[in-house]
Amino acid sequence: MIVIVCLDDKKGMMYNHRRLSRDKAVTERIQNVCKGRKLWMNSYSNNLYGSLDGIDVIAEDEFLSLAGSGEYCLVESESMDSYREKIERIIIFWWNRIYPADVVFDLDLSLWERKERHEFQGFSHEKITEEIYERRT
Repeated sequence: MIVIVCLDDKKGMMYNHRRLSRDKAVTERIQNVCKGRKLWMNSYSNNLYGSLDGIDVIAEDEFLSLAGSGEYCLVESESMDSYREKIERIIIFWWNRIYPADVVFDLDLSLWERKERHEFQGFSHEKITEEIYERRT
């Protein structure tokens, strides 16, 4: 599976029980990346991302167990450690700031190789950094 996640500079995923992933530019990027493909997510994420055009959105609370090879998973609040062997690639949108996070991304990125890095301007953030990681071989 291919994980899509939004993080602050300390790998925070949520703060004050709210998502970090709400930015129109990031939503557009997710839509472009996943166009014509499956995008798995939980019911919480489905409230915001469930109607992405041209994407087969599947909302299941056990989506990380159900997603197959090559399928995208939008992760906003789930622990990833127990799924690390299933993960082929990680797409991270870094907010380039720090929030008082109450949920933190729990994968050790030193075990992954960064393959790509792009910066773009968001609507709510001046600079968002997109990085793509693959498992080290």
